[in-house]
Formats: sequence, structure tokens, C-alpha cells
Amino acid sequence: MLSQNAEPGGLWHQPALLNLLADLLTVLAVAALAWSALAALQRLPVFPLRELILTQMPRQVPLDQIEHAARGAVVGNFFTVDLDATRSVFEKLPWVRKATLRRQWPDGLMLAIEEHEAIARWHRPGGASDDNSLVNSHGEVFVAELPADAPPLPRLSGPEGSAPELLRRRNDFDTMLAGIDRHVATITLSPRLAWRLKLDDGIALELGRDQDNHPLAERLERFVASYSTVKERVGTVSVADMRYPNGFALSGNVHAVLAAPGKKQERRT
Repeated sequence: MLSQNAEPGGLWHQPALLNLLADLLTVLAVAALAWSALAALQRLPVFPLRELILTQMPRQVPLDQIEHAARGAVVGNFFTVDLDATRSVFEKLPWVRKATLRRQWPDGLMLAIEEHEAIARWHRPGGASDDNSLVNSHGEVFVAELPADAPPLPRLSGPEGSAPELLRRRNDFDTMLAGIDRHVATITLSPRLAWRLKLDDGIALELGRDQDNHPLAERLERFVASYSTVKERVGTVSVADMRYPNGFALSGNVHAVLAAPGKKQERRT
């Protein structure tokens, strides 16, 4: 039997729970209304975006690619367009390193594009040699197709993440080779961090690993100092092995092995 003092049961007899449920339904209703209003606002012809303004004419990125990307990326009107999402679409285009997007009152978007400046070709060990990987002036690897009339670029090859170091070394090597009017055509850094150069005249230089007591610069300077003698007296050289502490060995159609300056010269018979 029920006691006369028992509280009535059921949801309708619990005011606190009813108030909490009412507040929750109110919040959900307001959120749904706001979402619907935003979706409707995006479709209304109010403050429509009518033009995309380029701050500078791109050199590498075709205008039709930019136009195509804009048609798919620009959603909403002047106030509701998502600038970050739209910017990320432009940054996925080949040759685009960075894009900046801002509103231009009353109906436009201002687009600034920073393009990659290709400094070298990049070859990943074990990867395809024609995968269109390039290195920009910041040492970053990107993928794009060079124009058919583009000048030849040096080739860099090394472990993952080594592109900035190879680019820096390439500049140092070219500075040292300027005295003999040569420059680097290919630089290869092995997984064991051994360096190999190929010059624009076809000679390959085996430099080995960089060491404090036997630095790369010292080995390359030794080759530069003997380059004229090598060309005049030795014959056609394909490889110069610079890993010796006091000289170097040559291979190819040669008829002598030169020691470092001041050393006795050894000849082959």
C-alpha cells in the first residue's frame, strides 16, 4: 500500500529535470536555426563575390588553373567565404609555394601568390629519375613540370631531408670552382654521407665523407689547384678520387697519376 506522504512519481512531477530538458531543447533549436540561417545566407544573392584580383601576374602558374581552382574553392559571399580553406586550395596548385587571400570590398578577393623558384632537380635514391621533383631557393622539395625551354638545372640526390644541405653545399662548391670556370652538374650524398660531384665537363669527383681533419673544401681545393695540369698533361679523365690525404687518383683514358702539389709524380707504364 502507498503511504499518504509519498511523492508523486513521473517526469512531469520533477520540475528541475523538466527545466534542464527545456534548456537543452532550446539550445539545440537555436543551434539548428543558426545553422539553417547561415546555409540560407550563403545561398542568398547578398554581397556576392564577383571577382578574384591577382596582386601580381604569376610566371609559372597558368591563369586557367587559378580560375578553375577558384570556381571550386570559393563558396559563400563576401562575409561567409572561408579564407583559410580557399587559400589551401590555391596552395595545392603546382608552382605555388604560398598563397595569401584577403577580402576586397565590396565584392572581391585579393590573391597574392608566392611561386617556387626552381634551383635544382631532386632525385630520391631508389626513386624515379623523371618524377618532376625540384628544389626551390629555400631548399624545399616540390613537384612541378619544368617548361620545355627551361635551362638545364643541376641535379641533387640524397637522403630524405638533406635537400637544404645539398643546396648550401652546391653554392659553396660552385664558388670554389669558379676559378677554373667550372660548375657542379650533379651532387650525390650517399646514405653513409659520402659526397660525389659531377662537373659540367663530365669529370666526377669522389670526395668521400666530410671530416674535421680532412674537410671537403680541402679536397676540392686540391683538385682546383691541379685542374689545369690534369687537362693539359693527363688526358681524358672520367673520375678523380680525392679521398687520399696527400693526392688523388684518376681514372679514364689517362697516362699519369698526379700527386698533390709538391709531391713526386707517379706515372703509369
